[in-house]
Amino acid sequence: MSEELRSLTERLRQESGATPAYDRLVATGDLDELADVLTAPGQPLWARELAAFRLGLAGDRRAFESLVLLLNHRDPQRCASAAHALARLGDPRTARAAAALATNELRVAYALHPVRLLVELGAPEAVPALITTLERRLRPHDPYRRVALACVEGLGTLGDDRARRVLNEALAHPALAEAAVQALARIPRQR
Repeated sequence: MSEELRSLTERLRQESGATPAYDRLVATGDLDELADVLTAPGQPLWARELAAFRLGLAGDRRAFESLVLLLNHRDPQRCASAAHALARLGDPRTARAAAALATNELRVAYALHPVRLLVELGAPEAVPALITTLERRLRPHDPYRRVALACVEGLGTLGDDRARRVLNEALAHPALAEAAVQALARIPRQR
């Protein structure tokens, strides 16, 4: 069992009260049974999360919508588990959905995991979305420094020259300056 799955199952065991329904969802190998949990009315959030996570790890695209909703959840643990499953799902819609969540100013408080997912995916949508999100975080007194820092670090990881301008702007922000220097050093010089 992977560390991510172990962590998720322990958290959801407590949340569910270790019910027989929980035990069944953890043990089943039937992907249709897991997918049914995502569409059946009245299912608790823990059950939907567990089913979506397991389907995502199995590469079953029926989990996509549920995982995207969880990626934008107010609970960081749910966001992290959804990002992990989405990275392994292999659905071509994932990067576009993560970019939309990362750049949504109304949900910027929950953008950290979509930003990290974009970096992990390395999809064409990643660099433009991270640049847009970081530009917005460079406003005076912006409260989302963790999101800004994730963008700076991610742009360094991706090493795309298009990020050079916004990373240079980030140098003026003390909380981001060191990471911006490191990110700029990772971008190859154009000749």
